[in-house]
Amino acid sequence: MTTAGVATNRHRGRRKSKKERLKTEPQSSHHKHLSTAIPALISATSAARSFLLRHDLHLLPSQTLALESLLSSTSRSLLHLLSLVSIPTPPSPSPPPSPPLQQSWFDRFMATCPDYDPRWVQFFNLSKPSFTLLLRLLTPSLTSSLHPLLPNAALAATLFRLSHSASFSAVSCRFSLDSRTACIAFYSVCRAIVENLGHLFEFNSDINRIIVGFGWISLPNCCGVLGVEKFELESTENRSLLVQALVDSEGRFLDVSAGWPGSLKPEDVLKRSKLFSGVEESKEYLNGPSFELNSGNVIPQYLLGDSCYPLRPWLLTPYSGKNRELSSSEMEFNGVHCKGMELVGTAFAKVKKKWKLVGRKWKEQCIEAFPFVVVACCLLHNFLIKCSEVFPEESVEGCKERDFTEFDGEDSEIGMRIRDALTSHFTRISENVVKKCSVFCIRKEGNVRDTTYLAPMTDSVPFLVSEEVRSKLIYGCSAEAMSLCYTEIMFCELEKYDGTSNDY
Repeated sequence: MTTAGVATNRHRGRRKSKKERLKTEPQSSHHKHLSTAIPALISATSAARSFLLRHDLHLLPSQTLALESLLSSTSRSLLHLLSLVSIPTPPSPSPPPSPPLQQSWFDRFMATCPDYDPRWVQFFNLSKPSFTLLLRLLTPSLTSSLHPLLPNAALAATLFRLSHSASFSAVSCRFSLDSRTACIAFYSVCRAIVENLGHLFEFNSDINRIIVGFGWISLPNCCGVLGVEKFELESTENRSLLVQALVDSEGRFLDVSAGWPGSLKPEDVLKRSKLFSGVEESKEYLNGPSFELNSGNVIPQYLLGDSCYPLRPWLLTPYSGKNRELSSSEMEFNGVHCKGMELVGTAFAKVKKKWKLVGRKWKEQCIEAFPFVVVACCLLHNFLIKCSEVFPEESVEGCKERDFTEFDGEDSEIGMRIRDALTSHFTRISENVVKKCSVFCIRKEGNVRDTTYLAPMTDSVPFLVSEEVRSKLIYGCSAEAMSLCYTEIMFCELEKYDGTSNDY
């Protein structure tokens, strides 16, 4: 090799060493920073865990579950980071001394909370008296199947998971259970709810109460409102499951059919349900006496159904404006019908709000258990209404669309005549209200207290008056509770009012 060649190689060698030096210097700097930062992060994570252990009974479940999730993801990220860089795992710093936690979270809660502690509702979505009653109803079905797990712990674990969409691992930590036992307890309690509270679906057992309730909202001889709801699945194909439900005027579930594939049309779900066979085949349902309207027309017992269902003599759907313009009477009927359909939407919204587990997207491998869990939540919804538990108000805007196409098959002619008769009934009531009840309730001092149409209690037309007055009429409150001046006098005088006097 020539001298020039040797010199060139040496020069190249010097340049290569310089590049390596420039490359390794930032790495060394980053390595030094990570060596300092990672132990600090581990220390902060440990302190946060200690804080959570000390205050878990005083934090909301949403807070503890969110903090647990963050701590878990942080720990995984730190371990991954340590595996990428050659830093020896630092010893975990010892947390501040804390009293030994020999009892589970649930045992400590039971030992320290009074009967009317608001945390009962925060943790389990019901008060302690309601919990005690529910436990008494379910205990015979739980004692043998879950031994040695106590029924109260199994019920509390199930309610906690339903209320906060908690994972089985989160439930296990709070109740000192392994994940398998937590899973068995959850499905055992859901099954026990379905088996022991099924009588709370009162469609066939308390039909008179149901009809009276709908009478208060200007739907004579109505026995329920039928609707269907989609529950999304965690799937790349946007799959869903359908739940058909019948509700009463108070938002109680009367009948639930759950777990139908989202590819089915609501009309097909209806035809396959027990409700349909009970009406059409066995005649077990809607076989009571007909109701005579003021016009002399007679209407049988019926249900209200969404536009995705076929019109039948026992299932009244709204008028379709697809191919023609609706009359004012038909639009008025559709308005009352829409208000009725909101009862279904509100009931489903309350279930999803209160029992968050069914409001989230379900994994496809869990769909076999879905019907049991949804029906259990609907029964719990009815149970809490029975116990007079307070529900958070759910806003349902107008007649909510549910992504179902309008039924395009042939409607029943008898159903059309019944719907027309009911429409005429609504029109006469509305005209009567305008004639007899368009009253300004004004004090002599000139203070206007209410300027809405007010219906006498005997006319039972709250769907045709203001939201405020209707809500009070539905529950039959006294005139004083309505906050209207001289209302009691007005009720007495309305029958004498001929619509011409201005004395009111």
